[in-house]
Amino acid sequence: MAELPEHLHRAFFRMMSLLSPRGQGLFLRRYFDWWHRTPDPWRLGTDAYERRKYETTLGEVPGLPYRRILEVGCAEGVFTDVLVARFPSAEVTGIDISARALERARARTGRARFVHADLLSHGLEEGFDLVFCAETLYYVGRADRLRRASERLTGLLADGGVLVLVHPWPEAVSLHRFADSDPAVSLVARRVDTETRRPFAVAVYRRTGLNGRR
Repeated sequence: MAELPEHLHRAFFRMMSLLSPRGQGLFLRRYFDWWHRTPDPWRLGTDAYERRKYETTLGEVPGLPYRRILEVGCAEGVFTDVLVARFPSAEVTGIDISARALERARARTGRARFVHADLLSHGLEEGFDLVFCAETLYYVGRADRLRRASERLTGLLADGGVLVLVHPWPEAVSLHRFADSDPAVSLVARRVDTETRRPFAVAVYRRTGLNGRR
């Protein structure tokens, strides 16, 4: 079970999702710009736990050719940089709601494209072969917006495209439930790592076609 501060953190963002979508987006932009007033506030580039999570995540990705890759919630581009190295022939894009974080992401790697946008209102074209979304969905808040966020993620995929969701366990059961029930994708792998200080789950889905979406 998550510790009390994490429960309070989630409750706060559920409350913020009572705002209009525009109001919620504005709040999140300011919130994450505030966090990124100093570099790498969550130590994504130096923490051994984060490195383990990156390698575990990539170990679950099917060995398919990927031409276009998207990271949702890329922050300062630490994992984006890993993706660029792991898939050198792919076009890699990162999106994040914090303009300040993206400034550092662009300085970190010139081989990726970065877009200032949020998950619920981005204007990205679909057709990505591989989409990552990690440690992001709990900021969306209430169920209707979580459903919408999941639909936006699966809607970005090309036919046969792969979606990878990574979130704390067992909270991931709730956060991934709309992707689990989406007829446009099928679950191909799920791995739960409980041998870390903060257990997490990696869920991998593949788009099976455009028909059947509710």
